Amino acid sequence: MRLASFFAASSLVVAAGLLSPAHAEDALGDPTAKITISAKSADLGVGYTWGGGKLTYKHHTHAFKISGGTIAAVGFSTIQGTGTVYNLHALKDFNGTYIAAHGEATLGQGLGGAVLENKNGVRIKIETISEGARLAGSAQGITLTLK
Repeated sequence: MRLASFFAASSLVVAAGLLSPAHAEDALGDPTAKITISAKSADLGVGYTWGGGKLTYKHHTHAFKISGGTIAAVGFSTIQGTGTVYNLHALKDFNGTYIAAHGEATLGQGLGGAVLENKNGVRIKIETISEGARLAGSAQGITLTLK
């Protein structure tokens, strides 16, 4: 059920050009925190992503670890990103595996974005800058764990 709502929210974000930004964000829920990330991805069919980030929640900054995988990708890239976290009502709900439909085509430098959701209903809308040479078009599971 949450997966269906995730894809519905993702579709609304993608269609943001047709809607005002306020309406697209309303579909994701209440903005409750901000994040920054720094990660790397290495892939040869099946890939692995690792790195870390900072979560700013209720005027406190918390470090977290990133790990996860991608199916159907090839190459290597480094990723820097910033994003907004929605529906985070308790810090413990941040931990978990986030899923996203993911696509990346990087040769040199590229821009990207994704909407991720975990089983607690926490959603993250993130914008990224990537560098390297990587082609990916698949489902992605990223685990975020507070340190």
